[in-house]
Amino acid sequence: MIADGATNIIPNEVKIEGTFRTLDERWRAEAKVKMKKLAEGLAESMGGSCDFHILHGYPFLYNNEQLTRRSKQAAIAYMGEENIVDLDMWMAAEDFSFYSQQIDACFYRLGTRNEQQGIVSNVHTPTFDIDENALEIGSGLMAWLAIKELGAE
Repeated sequence: MIADGATNIIPNEVKIEGTFRTLDERWRAEAKVKMKKLAEGLAESMGGSCDFHILHGYPFLYNNEQLTRRSKQAAIAYMGEENIVDLDMWMAAEDFSFYSQQIDACFYRLGTRNEQQGIVSNVHTPTFDIDENALEIGSGLMAWLAIKELGAE
């Protein structure tokens, strides 16, 4: 929030910015209408006005359940069950989500960490690095998934 003043001074103008993500496009459209109505009503009730804008941004990422199940089983066959980790849902913004709106998709994360080599930083940090073995594993897995899916019924 930007209010250009001390915390005990009421500013003439306030700008609020944030991120809005959903797991459903229909709900996203409904929520935008509700948030706009709420913000404008609140501002008007205090004698103000509100310019409310939400950029559409990325759509939600949809993993097709059947494709995801087949891909997980193929990954287990390729790398071993001990190397497969189910992740909880999270509200990431991801370019891949545009594909998932057009065709059946399965988004997965390839581990690139190696604690023995000191490669432990998260993505989007200045110290991010990868265990380069992930390049071989990842390209092999992608080829394996494609071959298995081409043979899928």
